[in-house]
Amino acid sequence: MADIARLVELIAPEAAALGLDLVRVKMMASEAGEGGQALQVMAEDPATGQLIIDQCASLSRRISDAIDMREEAGETLIEGAYHLEVSSPGIDRPLTRPKDYANWAGHEVRIVLDKSADGQRVFKGDLQGIEGDQVTVIDRKAGAVTVPLDLIHSAKLVLTDALIAATRPIDTTGADEEIIEPLETEEE
Repeated sequence: MADIARLVELIAPEAAALGLDLVRVKMMASEAGEGGQALQVMAEDPATGQLIIDQCASLSRRISDAIDMREEAGETLIEGAYHLEVSSPGIDRPLTRPKDYANWAGHEVRIVLDKSADGQRVFKGDLQGIEGDQVTVIDRKAGAVTVPLDLIHSAKLVLTDALIAATRPIDTTGADEEIIEPLETEEE
């Protein structure tokens, strides 16, 4: 287990120091049989809505250093083995902040409500936006639905041609560069 709120307290200033906005911090099972768990950190450059490779690497180093420093001081932030994943939120990004619901109004979303919600819990349709703490979506089945932000378990944009057209071209700076780090040997 991990204290996500505590991790956000540590990670948000590291992202801000690089001029980045923190989108999401989440613990999840590792992908593709790697075992263990992953600390997933999504951030974006507010000017572009994405991260380039160098920004991911810089943020990853800062987060690792901050976590290591706290753990060396005796604080247990994450129990057990884990690895750190730092990434851009991508085109079909999760909606995690109130401004996401405002910025992406007019696009198709999939919203899943918390288990405590009564009735239909999954909505898919056009996001109308947010007013106060109320998110409105035009669901394909239920029509116009307004739900409190705090009842939303997860929400993400659905990849559509309209979304692709509305998204800035992906910046691939650094993606074609190969980074080779020397391997440590037992002799060292």
